[in-house]
Amino acid sequence: MTVMDTQRLILFVIFTFSGFMLWQAWQQEHAPPPAVVQKAAAPAPGAPAAVPKDLPVPSTVPQPAAATTAGAGGVPAASGAPAEAGSPHVTIKTDLYTAEIDTTGGVISLVSLIRHRDATDRTKPYNVLQRTADRTFVAQAGLIGEGLSNHRTHYEVLPGPRELAPGVDSVQLKLQSTTPNGDRIVQVLTFHRGTYLIDVAFELTNAGAAPLSPHAYFQFTRDTKHAVAQSSMTPASYVGPVIYEDKDKFKKVDFGEIDKLAADPSRKLPYQKSADNGWVGMIEHYFVAAWLPSDEAKTPREFFTRKLDNGLYAAGVIVPMGTIAPGATGEVRVPLYVGPQDQDVLAKTATGLDLVVDYGIFTVIAAPLFWLLKFLHGILGNWGWAIIVMTIMIKGAFYPLNATAARSMGKMKLIAPKMKALQAQYANDKQQLQLKMMEMYKTEKINPLGGCLPILVQIPVFIALYWVLLSAVELRQAPWILWIHDLSAPDPYFVLPVLYAISAYLQVKLSPTPISDPVQAKVMQIMPIAFSVLFIFFPSGLVLYWLVNNILQIAQQWHVNRMLEREAAEKAARRR
Repeated sequence: MTVMDTQRLILFVIFTFSGFMLWQAWQQEHAPPPAVVQKAAAPAPGAPAAVPKDLPVPSTVPQPAAATTAGAGGVPAASGAPAEAGSPHVTIKTDLYTAEIDTTGGVISLVSLIRHRDATDRTKPYNVLQRTADRTFVAQAGLIGEGLSNHRTHYEVLPGPRELAPGVDSVQLKLQSTTPNGDRIVQVLTFHRGTYLIDVAFELTNAGAAPLSPHAYFQFTRDTKHAVAQSSMTPASYVGPVIYEDKDKFKKVDFGEIDKLAADPSRKLPYQKSADNGWVGMIEHYFVAAWLPSDEAKTPREFFTRKLDNGLYAAGVIVPMGTIAPGATGEVRVPLYVGPQDQDVLAKTATGLDLVVDYGIFTVIAAPLFWLLKFLHGILGNWGWAIIVMTIMIKGAFYPLNATAARSMGKMKLIAPKMKALQAQYANDKQQLQLKMMEMYKTEKINPLGGCLPILVQIPVFIALYWVLLSAVELRQAPWILWIHDLSAPDPYFVLPVLYAISAYLQVKLSPTPISDPVQAKVMQIMPIAFSVLFIFFPSGLVLYWLVNNILQIAQQWHVNRMLEREAAEKAARRR
């Protein structure tokens, strides 16, 4: 490999990384704008009410006749007035969250997490589910069948406790309704201590003379907005539906894809519609809500996504309730998880649920890094110190490679006077200069590529750690020391980026590069400083990692330089 090739490789590595970050920023800047919310026009007086789009129907259910009480196209008509944001609600309090359930439809319209604070106001808890004038993200459930209750039905609230009492493991909320033909329906929501799982069940008592075979649906309805404002300098986290089943595994179904499906119903679905396993969820940065039908009984289920009015989208699952004989009571139960993307908890909760934590293309590196970080945090009790110790461990693992590179760079500094003499002698003959430089490298046993190898190794680790800090809820709002109160957010006072810039400058001075072109040499000196400007927008935990890495590299390079100087002095003394 020639010196020119080495120069190109160094610049390629630097500009590739810069391009990667710029591409991420461009994607965020040019992402499609969220759908514009428009108010639906009120129906004309006397006109029949339009069938709501947010009431699903399984494809296995025959289309009802026009004379039935079902709506057009097989969608069941609502058995009550539409649910409104201001409808009466019941508040349930547990040790982990506060939930609000609307008496219209039993819609879970608020889940406010006690242990996770709002991104902009830490005096307030973080709301995963919420329904306000600006935001809509709710969990809905109901039954599918003629006259059966759905998430637009007005329920009667049955008496019972509303707060998890000391020493009690769960609290139940029961909502009751009766169909026109006398069928009794009870929606039971069970809230447990120490978990973000909510059991949602329907109990249907058949008051008729014929058996019933209803289905139940469980869905999320939300807008396209990010819960937290996204920086244009960092990649946006995914917001939208996800579906998991054994065949296709984990699938993201973004809102743009749902738009395409709405425009062309014949379009092939990007996910398996029917399965006997799996779950459906909605994810946003650090948090997830998911309906988790049991896989043990291999109950058939049907997944769906749908574009609604007013800039909203729905994603859910339909499960059969089984046949209910006259006078008998049937039940269907599906757990709902609403909480943080805690990887250990998610992995134990449902198969594949931990895949909602997305580390990007470097998952194979990011996953072990997070495991190591979590292990160190368990010992040290602080994520910042865990990052520092992990950096030292990574540096130690690559010590032989870094030591070889440091010796190459140190020798480059020692032969710098000879290099300048060659550049002056062959200033007008670039080809001859390259040949003479290669001869010098061979004589002095210098690998001009040696300084590039640590960069090539560290960039994947750097990007993987970036995604860990961006995605792991365990590091969200995690403090380090003094002014660093959130390692997943940029340094508010730019102290770490400035310290990094100083360390990068010192590193360049200690590590001369084999570049003869003065313009390229200037670029090599400026690029690390320019990176510090990018680091203003990066998570402070990532800048901390790179700063510690630089300090260790400087210490190693300084030590190697001194050692090489002593070796050169001893060699010169022997010659005399």
